[in-house]
Amino acid sequence: MISFEMPEKIQGARVLMETVAENMMRPVSRQLDENEHEIPWDYIEFMHTSQKAMGASGMTPGDEKQRKEKEGGEKKKRPRTGFQTLAFTVEMLSWGDVGMWLCTPGGLLGAAAVNATGTPEQKERFLTRFQGDKPVFDAMALTEPHAGSAMPAEVRTIAVRDGDEWVLNGEKIFVTAGHKALVDTDGFVVVWATIDPEAGRAGVRPFVVEAGTPGAKVTKLEEKLGIRASDTASIVLQDCRIPFENILGPAEVIEKKKKDEEGFKGAMATFDATRPLVAASALGIARATLELLKEMLEERGVTIRYGLPRSRMTNIEREVVDMETWLRSTWLLTLKSMWLADERKGNTIEASACKVKAGDVVVKITQKALDLLGPLGYSREHLLEKWFRDAKINDLYEGTGQINRLIVARRILDYSRHELN
Repeated sequence: MISFEMPEKIQGARVLMETVAENMMRPVSRQLDENEHEIPWDYIEFMHTSQKAMGASGMTPGDEKQRKEKEGGEKKKRPRTGFQTLAFTVEMLSWGDVGMWLCTPGGLLGAAAVNATGTPEQKERFLTRFQGDKPVFDAMALTEPHAGSAMPAEVRTIAVRDGDEWVLNGEKIFVTAGHKALVDTDGFVVVWATIDPEAGRAGVRPFVVEAGTPGAKVTKLEEKLGIRASDTASIVLQDCRIPFENILGPAEVIEKKKKDEEGFKGAMATFDATRPLVAASALGIARATLELLKEMLEERGVTIRYGLPRSRMTNIEREVVDMETWLRSTWLLTLKSMWLADERKGNTIEASACKVKAGDVVVKITQKALDLLGPLGYSREHLLEKWFRDAKINDLYEGTGQINRLIVARRILDYSRHELN
């Protein structure tokens, strides 16, 4: 059963992250927002050192070995809490600064793909590098210039086998942490490419392209509305040669018309683990906004009188209570998705649902706070206007709100993508 009590292990991690958020992130949040491509190396080095000390492998937990304890002569498993710990960690770091959270070394989207689809040897090879002496970044290169949300079915980046190598050609855009992964550190990018264009989705595979690989070049850094502390890169692959064993998944399409599309579905499992983290990140921004809003209202003599019937509350009180309800209900949905992931249970509906809900909630809360505070919220004196800008990306990346609504609807109604799109 899912518990609403925060495990002691998670409490300790959250206290540490709160200290980091208050003392390392908030003080430089405005500076990094104004200097978009400035890299917060102090934060990166600290987080790398902390993760090594805790034996962590970045922001994506690997396979946990269950420890067994004897109680009353019976062996019991300790509950897995890796993904739930991540949810609390990401929420707190995003409360500090969401762009800086995306500068946390190791274990982001690329590592999630390796963890979801890689062999034990590949996991050992790529994920253990996060425990090295220097911080390492990873990234996922999925989106291409010619297509948006329909991209997986229309991928044009080609992977051709040449002996014991793969040769990749194509272009990827909006790659979060792409520059840090390929240029600033000895990291890697997981690139989605097709091994058979005629096979459609069944031909799509993820490939690991490591930093320093000839033919892989960062060509552009985006200037963005929000999350400006994080780099977002364009990457061109031109006759980029990688080892044959860097493919994640089968190296051939056994049946072009096979409906299961195992290679594609295996890669998509990445998002079942990472979409709830985006939701947690969004809720960190929303919580920061609500706390500041209530603080500024109290300074002006407005206190929220909880427990009163709505009819006896002021309009501002009702607005704040509604925002807190949105926040808490979405947080519970996010925790359920993470709990299911820890239990190794299917969470596709919950992962997409909490991503949709959190993307909506964070935009509504930050906008409502601006409405209530007026010029004070709109000014740069406070971070509220920044959080408003940071909020919108949560409805866009890792699958837009519209796409995730489709995923939920298809799963509930048992429709295929051809029957409901």
